[in-house]
Amino acid sequence: MTGATTEVLTFETLDSSEILRFGSGRTLVAGYTGRDEAAVQHHIDELAAIGVAPPAQVPMFYPVEIATVTTATQAPVVGTHTSGEVEPVILRHRGRYYLGVGSDHTDRELETVDIGDSKRACPKPVGPAVIEIADWASFDWDACRARSWVDGVLYQDGTLANLRTPQNLLQIFADRLGDTGEDLLCFAGTLPLLDGKFTPGHRWDLELTLPDGRTLAHSYTTEGH
Repeated sequence: MTGATTEVLTFETLDSSEILRFGSGRTLVAGYTGRDEAAVQHHIDELAAIGVAPPAQVPMFYPVEIATVTTATQAPVVGTHTSGEVEPVILRHRGRYYLGVGSDHTDRELETVDIGDSKRACPKPVGPAVIEIADWASFDWDACRARSWVDGVLYQDGTLANLRTPQNLLQIFADRLGDTGEDLLCFAGTLPLLDGKFTPGHRWDLELTLPDGRTLAHSYTTEGH
């Protein structure tokens, strides 16, 4: 894995400028998190057609090392067949929940061999700013709009209405993996690509606009591409 760091991962809250420090805890990338189960199955069938094995469960939780998550603006990668995807990031720190934006940067060649390994093969960029969510039930998740650009070209654009809600995802996580209340960082899923094709690139821009108009954003470049 390239791009790992031993530094404590820190975030600043937009609400209070409070600093959150993640030195341990559970870090996951959630896959196949679409709310429409029929559409998810169609996507699984499409991936199977190009050699990607179907997941053991839906949704699927892929563990990654917290050291691979980075707020840096440079993300070293190996090879020319990697690409990112904008994702809402659910964080839990000392029992309080936050929302951030990140990129599930993935090795697309390795993805046809082992999806978990393909996710662990790349750094996981995430924006340094987060917003506290006091109550997921009253937060308008569906009205959030996520977008990404690769080398200045719009790559993804849509609302989070197509993804499982945080309450649903966290409940599945707790039922399946157990939950001791430790710090948690979970990439919560992504949106379809506008052209349907994974696109390698050098610069990635991420944006998550909240219902109140505030925006979480992050940009990074992939060194070594």
